Amino acid sequence: MTETDTAIATYIASLPVERQDPVRKIRKAIRDNLPTGFKEVMGTSPAYVVPLERFPAGYHCTPSTPLALMSLVSQKNSITLHHFGLYMNPALLQWFTAQYAQQVGGNPDMGKGCVRFKKMEQIPYKLIGELVAKINVEKYLDSYQKALE
Repeated sequence: MTETDTAIATYIASLPVERQDPVRKIRKAIRDNLPTGFKEVMGTSPAYVVPLERFPAGYHCTPSTPLALMSLVSQKNSITLHHFGLYMNPALLQWFTAQYAQQVGGNPDMGKGCVRFKKMEQIPYKLIGELVAKINVEKYLDSYQKALE
């Protein structure tokens, strides 16, 4: 087990019991579908980043920080998947909301770049995996750099 795996296991164990299995399943959906080049890290919660070795410029506000694509957080009322690709890519957002409506029904509970899951039994693990697979590192870096222009 890596240091990151240990830290994430500790994070998950600290969650309310009813959140632990859903967070594990979301993490598995992410890890099973994460394109090559992204890396799983543990900060305050599990995150998936473009490592500094691949993109030395890092996040523009704090260049010593790897550029994040996603993070997974258990909050007071939901499990939240922050996905910055949804924020920067209108076509991806449209695809996700259409697929969510088909697979789950209704509209997802979303902010600009986050999806909140309040009902654990309605988490679309397969759809999360499909979402993760939609953006490779090159596409993400291209979108990110265009957004900064």
